[in-house]
Amino acid sequence: MRDFDQRPQHGRRLDISSIAAFDHFSRDAASMHGWRIQDVDLRQHGDVLERLHGDGALIMGSDLPQQAKERLISEGALVFDDVPDTPFNAYRSSLYTPDELVQGIEHGYAESFDARVYAWSRTRHHDVADTLAAALHDHSIDDALAEWVQGKQIVGIMGGHALSRDSDEYRQTAHLAHGLARAGRIVATGGGPGAMEAGNLGARAVALSPDQLDAAIDELAAVASFHGAIPEWIASARSIAKRVGDGVSLGIPTWHYGHEPPNSFATSIAKYFQNSMREDILLRVANAGIVVLPGGGGTTQEIFQDACENSYAEEGAWAPLVLVGERFWTETLPAWPLLQAVMRGKPGEAGIALVDTAADAVARIAAFEPSPGGSALHAAAPEDRR
Repeated sequence: MRDFDQRPQHGRRLDISSIAAFDHFSRDAASMHGWRIQDVDLRQHGDVLERLHGDGALIMGSDLPQQAKERLISEGALVFDDVPDTPFNAYRSSLYTPDELVQGIEHGYAESFDARVYAWSRTRHHDVADTLAAALHDHSIDDALAEWVQGKQIVGIMGGHALSRDSDEYRQTAHLAHGLARAGRIVATGGGPGAMEAGNLGARAVALSPDQLDAAIDELAAVASFHGAIPEWIASARSIAKRVGDGVSLGIPTWHYGHEPPNSFATSIAKYFQNSMREDILLRVANAGIVVLPGGGGTTQEIFQDACENSYAEEGAWAPLVLVGERFWTETLPAWPLLQAVMRGKPGEAGIALVDTAADAVARIAAFEPSPGGSALHAAAPEDRR
């Protein structure tokens, strides 16, 4: 949900996720019927709440004066409090920032917000309250992400999580993302280390020259991997992120792989508990195409998950799928011949490509213009995909 959200809605529904939006809509109102208030601190707004009738309102994860809360419930409002004993806000109304995820790291990585949530996810015993909290959180992130992607041309970069910062492949990925950002595309990655970090770094550094980007990579390479050095790995990235610019990019990590820290270069982070949801969403937000770098089983899965979507797409509804690394994708993991077979005779066949350089991948993506409305996260799926 977003401030002053006045999208076409059923009935009189209003989505309110900030004090500013609440003040705006409550100024001349007498009723909160149809209001959806999410993650707003209203403890200092008791006088305003006093004149608003609660019937038909839905209030989630918001702080209310106790007297106002009791009255609103008696009038028919549905009020959902924060889920107890969870280290996160199940009703948050925005995506994460890198600083939010590492809050508390000065006391050790185990004390950071990200690590505490991961520890919670590993120790919970499938209590219904825990399951509900995780589901509510992922739904809230999904809702915030659906708003964030609107109007953006997003390109997903897929590749291995194990790339070290001092590798040629890491540098190639950063320059790939840099080229995509300079071509006006928004880069989205899985939000973790390796190729994902390189992708978010290259996009963030869009205002730098290629030589300046190389200098930043050289500096990062002093802490080449997060293994055994997570605080140092994060600290080096945070230091460089402050200096390379603020080019916009998206990370979509998951606490399913919470042993891997999120990278600090994505400017907005949609972090999920459920990995299957995260993988599907990462592909669906990429309305301007997918670029796939050499990787392992997860990367190969993503190729054919995206190919499934494109193989059923009608003319004009597909997005490009570009594989980088001719020898890798024809010999090491020969996904290219199978991809060609899957797409043969389909409209989306025109969108698949196998290239060997980052520049060629950028050129293939830059030549594509997404269809109107292609950035909607919740696009309808074909009725039959058997």
